[in-house]
Amino acid sequence: MDKEIMTVSQVAEYLQLSEMTTYKLVQEGKIPGFKIGRHWRIKQEDLNDLIERLKKGERI
Repeated sequence: MDKEIMTVSQVAEYLQLSEMTTYKLVQEGKIPGFKIGRHWRIKQEDLNDLIERLKKGERI
Protein backbone atom coordinates (compact mmCIF):
# COMPACT_ATOMS: atom_id res chain seq x y z
CA MET A 1 0.00 0.00 0.00
CA ASP A 2 1.54 3.28 -1.03
CA LYS A 3 -0.99 5.75 0.36
CA GLU A 4 0.32 8.36 2.77
CA ILE A 5 -3.08 8.86 4.45
CA MET A 6 -5.23 5.79 5.04
CA THR A 7 -8.88 5.19 5.97
CA VAL A 8 -9.94 2.91 8.81
CA SER A 9 -10.95 0.34 6.18
CA GLN A 10 -7.50 0.44 4.54
CA VAL A 11 -5.76 0.15 7.93
CA ALA A 12 -7.96 -2.81 8.85
CA GLU A 13 -7.03 -4.57 5.62
CA TYR A 14 -3.33 -3.71 6.08
CA LEU A 15 -3.28 -5.06 9.67
CA GLN A 16 -5.65 -7.94 8.86
CA LEU A 17 -8.11 -6.85 11.54
CA SER A 18 -11.84 -6.26 11.36
CA GLU A 19 -12.99 -2.72 10.60
CA MET A 20 -14.83 -2.58 13.95
CA THR A 21 -11.69 -3.53 15.91
CA THR A 22 -9.61 -1.02 13.96
CA TYR A 23 -12.20 1.73 14.46
CA LYS A 24 -12.26 1.01 18.21
CA LEU A 25 -8.45 1.14 18.45
CA VAL A 26 -8.37 4.46 16.60
CA GLN A 27 -11.15 5.93 18.76
CA GLU A 28 -9.29 4.86 21.93
CA GLY A 29 -6.07 6.44 20.65
CA LYS A 30 -4.23 3.12 20.51
CA ILE A 31 -3.75 3.61 16.78
CA PRO A 32 -2.83 7.27 16.14
CA GLY A 33 -5.37 8.95 13.91
CA PHE A 34 -7.16 12.20 13.23
CA LYS A 35 -10.62 13.19 12.09
CA ILE A 36 -11.56 15.05 8.95
CA GLY A 37 -15.19 15.89 9.48
CA ARG A 38 -16.74 12.66 10.73
CA HIS A 39 -14.15 10.37 9.17
CA TRP A 40 -10.98 9.00 10.77
CA ARG A 41 -7.70 9.05 8.86
CA ILE A 42 -4.36 7.50 9.79
CA LYS A 43 -0.94 8.52 8.47
CA GLN A 44 0.91 5.47 7.18
CA GLU A 45 4.12 6.79 8.80
CA ASP A 46 2.39 6.82 12.23
CA LEU A 47 1.09 3.30 11.61
CA ASN A 48 4.57 2.07 10.68
CA ASP A 49 5.98 3.67 13.86
CA LEU A 50 3.32 1.85 15.91
CA ILE A 51 4.18 -1.46 14.23
CA GLU A 52 7.88 -0.98 15.05
CA ARG A 53 7.05 -0.25 18.71
CA LEU A 54 4.84 -3.35 18.86
CA LYS A 55 7.68 -5.45 17.41
CA LYS A 56 9.85 -4.27 20.31
CA GLY A 57 7.30 -5.54 22.81
CA GLU A 58 5.25 -2.42 23.54
CA ARG A 59 1.61 -3.13 24.27
CA ILE A 60 -1.38 -1.17 23.04
